[in-house]
Parts: sequence; C-alpha cells; structure tokens
Amino acid sequence: MTAMLHTLVAPFQHSEEIRKSRFLAQAAPVDTPQQALAYVQQVSDVSATHNCWAYRIGQDYRFNDDGEPGGTAGRPILQAIEGQVIDRVVVVVTRWYGGIKLGAGGLVRAYGGTAAECLRLAERTPILAMTRLGVHCDFAELALMKARLKELGAEIEQESFDAVGVTLHLRLPADRAVEARARIVDISRGRREAYALDD
Repeated sequence: MTAMLHTLVAPFQHSEEIRKSRFLAQAAPVDTPQQALAYVQQVSDVSATHNCWAYRIGQDYRFNDDGEPGGTAGRPILQAIEGQVIDRVVVVVTRWYGGIKLGAGGLVRAYGGTAAECLRLAERTPILAMTRLGVHCDFAELALMKARLKELGAEIEQESFDAVGVTLHLRLPADRAVEARARIVDISRGRREAYALDD
C-alpha cells in the first residue's frame, strides 16, 4: 500500500540563515500548473538574488533554478516535496546572497533543506480520491436527496431542471460512492439509480 498523499491546508513560509545568505521558503496548495506559476510570480522578490521553485500536481511537475547552477535548487526543492509525500503544492525558495559561496553541495542542502523544513512544519490534509456521480430525481425528493448526500461529503457541481425533475452532478469521496448510490435508491424507493460521470 502506498503512503497517503497530503496537500497543505494553507500557504506557509519558513526562513533560515545559512552562512550569511537568507533563504525563505514559501509553499502553497495548488490545483493547476497555472495556479502554481501565478503563485511563483506573486511571491518572488525581484530584489532577491534568486527565486527558485518547484511544483508537483499529480504526474505534472516543473522546477526552476533561476540562475543557480543547474540541479542545485529547483530539483532539490522538488525532491523535498516528494520526500514529504505531498502533492498539489508549489514551493518557492528565495535567496538573498550574503557574500559566502556555498558550493554545489551546500546549495542543494540549503534549498532542499529549507523547502523540506517548510513543508514539514506546514499544516497538511490528506488528499482524498474523488469520484463523480449523476442522478435524476423528482422535485419532491430534491431537498432530502441533497441533505442526505451532503452528509457523505458530496458537493453539487451542477443542477439542471427539466419538466419532471432535477439532474444533479455530484463530486464526492470515492470511498463513499457505494453508500451514496444506496442512499439514492433508498430515498427514491428504488426508482432512481446514480450513474458514473466521466472525469
């Protein structure tokens, strides 16, 4: 069994001084590469020497050394993310040079270590596997259907009305899908069944 992935609850930052250089790691939860790159732009300090970063969102990842020697900044930040079993996150480590060269090994430890410590200290939450279901129900059952499915953590993504009732598109934790299907059958007294929606 693989370890459960987590993401951050909220943005978090952590700073360290390493041989007179100041390193500031800033991490945030993200759902798309566009959000990750927007965060990089938002928190990068143009007056700093380097703003190095990495993100991982599922199989999608990128990193950038921002002028540091290749492989000494962005990749160690990405390795810190992976080492903490975190997903859907972006980390920016900003460095203000203090006059002492750290060497390649020192840079790897400084960037990777600051990023890892930031992620270790940040509050995190498990990433639940989600699934999507659709159901058509009568107007009379709608309020009860919504209330009972909400108890299972279902969010309504779309609601469309027609002459005989309502079609709901739901997003809910995958491990509650069987229970949700049973509730739908129960509430509709066997007249309705949920169907899977393609992601």
